[in-house]
Amino acid sequence: MTAAPLILASASPRRKALLEQIGVIPDKIIAADIDEAPLKAELPRDYVLRLAREKALLVAGANPRARVLGADTAVACGRRILPKAEDEHTARECLALLSGRAHRVYTGVALVAPDGAVRTRIVETRVKVRRLDAPAIQDYINSKEWDGKAGGYAIQGLFAKHIAGIIGSHPNVMGLPLYEVANLLAGSADASK
Repeated sequence: MTAAPLILASASPRRKALLEQIGVIPDKIIAADIDEAPLKAELPRDYVLRLAREKALLVAGANPRARVLGADTAVACGRRILPKAEDEHTARECLALLSGRAHRVYTGVALVAPDGAVRTRIVETRVKVRRLDAPAIQDYINSKEWDGKAGGYAIQGLFAKHIAGIIGSHPNVMGLPLYEVANLLAGSADASK
């Protein structure tokens, strides 16, 4: 018996590319339209896990014979969840906050099996950003790479030169922890045999 079809419950081109990097090609991509606002006093770990589960369960509800993979990533300074930068002002605020500090990137991953079982993981990566002076921030703002990115930066682009250190999963910072996802998918394939 072959594994059930795999649906990626995300429209993120980065997540699709990361899956392809490990040889996983989703059968379908269906973006889950959910409210992504954090709940009052919600911690970053709880936030990403809740959103990953909600995305996967929403898409699985309409696709009961598939395996559905949902994920959500957040950049956090302490307990504060940084927004996705949708404008220059937000990007500039995020970069100023991250400058010269370590922060954490959390990704929640949820895999819903055809039988409705949900397996989850939370991955945390610590990232240290060098001190950013005003010209460095302005150069990055001018690049527009921050647009739509959690915390106002993309580690896989120009911002990489500002990363002083990383502890944990590098692909997690891009939006999908590949080691953990590969293990979840392998387990779901074994369970369907």
